[in-house]
Amino acid sequence: MTTLRTPGPTLGVVGGGQLGRMLAEAASPLGVEVVVLDPTPDCPAAPVARDQIVADFDDEAGIRELAARADVLTFEIELADQDVLERISEDTGTPVHPKPSTLRTIHDKLVQKRELEDAGVPVPPFREVEDADDIRAAIDDYGAPVMLKARTGGYDGRGNVPVESKAEADEALESVAGPAMVESFVDFEREVSVIAVKGDDEVATFPLGENVHVDEILRETIVPARSSDAAAERAYDVARDVLEVMDGRGVYGIELFETPDEEILLNEIAPRPHNSGHWTIEGAANSQFEQHARAVLGWPLGSTDLRSPTVLTNLLGDVDEEQRAELGDIDRLLETPGANLHWYGKRQVRPLRKMGHVTVSAEDEDADVEDLLETARKLEDAVTFRN
Repeated sequence: MTTLRTPGPTLGVVGGGQLGRMLAEAASPLGVEVVVLDPTPDCPAAPVARDQIVADFDDEAGIRELAARADVLTFEIELADQDVLERISEDTGTPVHPKPSTLRTIHDKLVQKRELEDAGVPVPPFREVEDADDIRAAIDDYGAPVMLKARTGGYDGRGNVPVESKAEADEALESVAGPAMVESFVDFEREVSVIAVKGDDEVATFPLGENVHVDEILRETIVPARSSDAAAERAYDVARDVLEVMDGRGVYGIELFETPDEEILLNEIAPRPHNSGHWTIEGAANSQFEQHARAVLGWPLGSTDLRSPTVLTNLLGDVDEEQRAELGDIDRLLETPGANLHWYGKRQVRPLRKMGHVTVSAEDEDADVEDLLETARKLEDAVTFRN
């Protein structure tokens, strides 16, 4: 085994949003420097990264500069161009993790679902949509409602449109404005996620998280999930099967549906640290961000053990229109034992934009997550955005 040393290598990250910021924060204590590429000057990751290259996510010259300054490339946003990354990796010898081939699979939700179904991963019934008649046919076969999804470009619920009846099919397809697919609507007991890590020759999973979405946007994550042991084990099995399909090292956010009879179905995959894994910063022995840095560099993975039950709530923009971002009334949050504030450093707040998150961790492993959730909600409600 190669002897590892600190100060260590430089990690080049395509994307400099909040995920890049938290990745740089986690890499620094390991002696790993981070350089990010992002089109927004002074992006959220800039204050904590070694440097920022200001360029678009598909800017080949910018990514070549990033590769020249890095020992390994990774990405924190799926808008990274897989073809450019693959070409630059081949030309320069700088490895990319996860692999561009995985990013290519993830980019198109229809391709993603087909590959996973072929591998035996349980997924909801789905089909390609070429016109509104395909949506109406899906309603005939699956029942109403169905979920119409943009095949590319959607995130945080954008591009996902529930279709309640055949009469809504034309308008729904027009709103997606691009290639689409349709899925049967899953009558789930809860939404859960596994944050899984694929290392050089090892795989690790964090404890199962339970997610609460409103309008397709993640609002809360509860760990451990309020699932049975059997359902949790099934979720871990599905996550490990997913990793068999994915190519390349790193953290994968694997979103799942748990049905009332404890069946587990795959929803979507993010080949990067995920919002539903932010709780790991305080709640796990090693955060998902440290694990991602370790994994993409080919270093041994750390422990994914739960430190104590933890609840996360997102701080979303509660404004009517875009304005300068300023967070107020945080005194109570800072005074509460076990509570932690994470501010993402975004300059502007918009309606429902993710501006930060709050975690509340228990003092012992026997704490009631319901109590933690109530505390987290009260703290989140007290925080305000103001001019």
